[in-house]
Amino acid sequence: MVGNARLVTGGVTASGGRPLNVELMYGRRSQRLAAALRPARSLYVSCVAMICAYHAIFCAYGFWLPNDPRGSWSDWVRSWELFRYGRATKVATRRSVAGVPHDDRQRSAAKSALRYRPVVFTGRQGLSVANGFRQAVEDANYSIHACAILPQHIHAVIGRDGRSVEQIVSHLKRAASRRLREDGIHPHQDHGGKDGTLPSPWARKCWKVFIDHDCDLDRAISYVQQNPIKEGLRAQTWSFVTPRRVPPSRRPGAAR
Repeated sequence: MVGNARLVTGGVTASGGRPLNVELMYGRRSQRLAAALRPARSLYVSCVAMICAYHAIFCAYGFWLPNDPRGSWSDWVRSWELFRYGRATKVATRRSVAGVPHDDRQRSAAKSALRYRPVVFTGRQGLSVANGFRQAVEDANYSIHACAILPQHIHAVIGRDGRSVEQIVSHLKRAASRRLREDGIHPHQDHGGKDGTLPSPWARKCWKVFIDHDCDLDRAISYVQQNPIKEGLRAQTWSFVTPRRVPPSRRPGAAR
């Protein structure tokens, strides 16, 4: 017998970034269950409250494969053609594995099995991507503290928002794809379906780091700002990027 079980959410949702208050009501057991859940719930709320920003990296199609010999953040390989070159090489570390020694021939061979050519944004396409990001930021009022648009991947430091970082990145991708199509320079322009849709120029999902301290936030912003220069490109300044504001109480020398 199922009984009168009901999930009660106390006026807020987890995605809203406000304190979570969820209790499962089921007869006399509800009080004991609620008491058992309370410490974990409090810890979750405390962790969420500390997050101030995210460092997100999202890739163009074909840039980093799920079975890259250096490692990846993928759980599985979706394509049988790619699976022939090995299973997903998921790693637990959040540090970059770009410099890990590997067999470059194996990686290149796997890329040859892709349905479409790997996307490498030109300068003009990069500007369209930036204009797409600008539109998304204006529409949703995101706080982007730093952004580097590179030929095959994007770095962005995103201020905490009521939406998850995955939702924000997905919105940025859609807006950039739409702008690329409107400008007539979509990387997959020649692969449209019968209904007019185009394959996404982006890889699935994103890599992200949760930032919970001002020093880490400053470090992430500096890293992203320097990234184009490290790649041999010019420094980038985008109109949709807003400098972060440090509260007076957190400024150096502020009274404790």
